[in-house]
Amino acid sequence: MTHAPKLLFADPKGRVMEHPYLIATLRSGEELVPPQDKPIALPAAGRLVHLPGRLPVGLNPDSGELELVREMKMGGKTFVPNAVGALLPPGYTRTFLPGEVKGDGPVLPQWAYTAAAWGEKGPLAWAIHTDRRSHWEPEAYSTPELKGLVNAHLERFPDSRVLKQLKTCALLYRCFTSQNIFYARDEGAIPASVMCNARCVGCISDQPADGPPASHERMDDGPSAEEMAAIGLYHLEHAPGRTMVSFGQGCEGEPLTRWKYIAESIRMMRAKTDRGSININTNASLTHGLKALLDAGLDAVRVSLNAASKGLYEAYYKPVKYGWEDVEASIALARERGAYLALNLLLFPGVTDREGEVRALEELVRKYRVDQVQTRSLCIDPLQYLEVARGVGAGGEPVGIRTLLQRLKAARPGLIIGNFARGLDERENAASTPGV
Repeated sequence: MTHAPKLLFADPKGRVMEHPYLIATLRSGEELVPPQDKPIALPAAGRLVHLPGRLPVGLNPDSGELELVREMKMGGKTFVPNAVGALLPPGYTRTFLPGEVKGDGPVLPQWAYTAAAWGEKGPLAWAIHTDRRSHWEPEAYSTPELKGLVNAHLERFPDSRVLKQLKTCALLYRCFTSQNIFYARDEGAIPASVMCNARCVGCISDQPADGPPASHERMDDGPSAEEMAAIGLYHLEHAPGRTMVSFGQGCEGEPLTRWKYIAESIRMMRAKTDRGSININTNASLTHGLKALLDAGLDAVRVSLNAASKGLYEAYYKPVKYGWEDVEASIALARERGAYLALNLLLFPGVTDREGEVRALEELVRKYRVDQVQTRSLCIDPLQYLEVARGVGAGGEPVGIRTLLQRLKAARPGLIIGNFARGLDERENAASTPGV
């Protein structure tokens, strides 16, 4: 007989425990549902976290009814429990959210909360191992020598505003792409922008006073073309492996707002080396700016979006002086110019996988012959995103994240689905998606 996954809850000190008899529930959009799909053992680098002010909801195995857990008694003490979720390491994509409802608590910090439970052999998480390449293993990052590598690079470029920001990102935020600049390997970040032309509800570097604390802080002074080129050129010339520099990481604004400086920095780099790849992570809002970067030598474009339907996209991104039509025009331009075209798809179970949203994404992937979909579990308070998505975009019942990814692969033969960027030598060979 299969062991039913038990509900997890936490006491006021954050200590996680399994409920004596209730079964875990999952959230898919607005709905709380019984355990389904295929949970996995919580990865070694994953962790369980409590959700302050959120009440856990369990399934009574005898009655089959959902039960809201308002209080627990443990060790002679009564307390209000907190719901529990999991945080996943890179390479995994969540399929369900924790089964919880809002109690008396704040907006949750910006993490990608994943449904979790207790199984026969330990903690479980509802996720898919979507990218099994080992070069992003957490054990390879935040190593003891990192601080020394940071100091050495700062000595090479003592006045670099790029490295000043990357030092914070690497040591404080533990951003892997920023750390790669100091390790001199794989994909390295080149922050460029201090401003943005979108007001994303889940922005990790800019939040309103009544929002959750921003998890990152932007630089306060945009670097020059020369500064960006110097750091990028060093990386392209010295980094082994999947050598790449990327403008537009999460700790900054929209890089296309500084397209003139970035275009000049690309020309400077390409005047000295043709090694490696130059990529941009962008909201694709300024098609003329993207054209200038492609003219300068940009060879890869990763477009961030939460949907391919105008209503849901604009409800979340809150674009300023651009719209979904501009994003699609930039995607078309990248395809026309032969750039490696990836979508940075911000996934949210129960919304992204609505039937209408799936069809819109299928059409986008098919029409523009997208090379890769990089799955990103959206870091946001789940209830905050549900408020954004309620009643907008393409409708329909959720089909499940696993089915969504399978349908995208079917829509575009050769489509790569994973979590990490592909280097130049990886782009010609379509990769399978283990576990999907």
